Amino acid sequence: MDFLTGHRVPIGQGAKAFVDWLTTNFSLFFDQLSSFLSGVVTAILFVLQYPHPLVVVGLVTVLAWLLRRSIGVTLFTGLGLLLIINQGYWKETTETLALVLAASVVSMAIGIPLGIAAARRAWVYAFMRPVLDLMQTIPTFVYLIPALILFGLGMVPGLIATVIFAIPAPIRLTRLGIISTPPSLTEAAVSFGATPSQVLRKIELPFATPQIMAGLTQTIMLSLSMVVISALVGANGLGVPVLRALNTVNVAKGFEAGLCIVILAIILDRLFRSSDEGEGA
Repeated sequence: MDFLTGHRVPIGQGAKAFVDWLTTNFSLFFDQLSSFLSGVVTAILFVLQYPHPLVVVGLVTVLAWLLRRSIGVTLFTGLGLLLIINQGYWKETTETLALVLAASVVSMAIGIPLGIAAARRAWVYAFMRPVLDLMQTIPTFVYLIPALILFGLGMVPGLIATVIFAIPAPIRLTRLGIISTPPSLTEAAVSFGATPSQVLRKIELPFATPQIMAGLTQTIMLSLSMVVISALVGANGLGVPVLRALNTVNVAKGFEAGLCIVILAIILDRLFRSSDEGEGA
């Protein structure tokens, strides 16, 4: 026992050395990436915060009707957003929404191509699977440490940590959708002279669309679950009042902010879920 504890494998020191190496050799890259991601979040915030809140509520309500064609979803969207304004958390909600949307876009932009590659090449998924398991199971607070060192305080480290936490969902579900395509469909397409890219665009991706949309909704939900944790590194949004309520044992404030997160989560889930899942859930 003493021998084992006296000869520890330097896992922590190795991780620290790797982060130090990144900081030393790629500081310019991380600065530029931080500026770009900060600009994306700022642009989304401008779109959400520049108009009057009631205008945004009206536009989102109309969007809910156009996407879902459901009176229930449309009413819940409008009334839920009005309740958020009534409680005085509109600014924090838009900040959270901007972070969630940016993280979802980045996760899907990276996750879908990786999911396609994992479906096309078994060895790629064999390599990626333990990495994805690690990303999904390691405590989320651990993400914040290197993100804080590389990107500093603010929305960007929260965004990076959120992407790392959420990206396994679109990768796995995109792969699942691609490999679930009936072989008879792909064989028929190949027999008629379709190229691999045509099979992907016209057969596999359309068939995998429900799974890809499920990956999007899972990404959104996972991103929202990181809201409070991201507030620890300076990310604005609904996580800030939740943390303040926790520090001051303010039940009322904590419940109000938590309810706003729930309303936002339900609205986003109903808007972006696949139509195959139905509206009753």
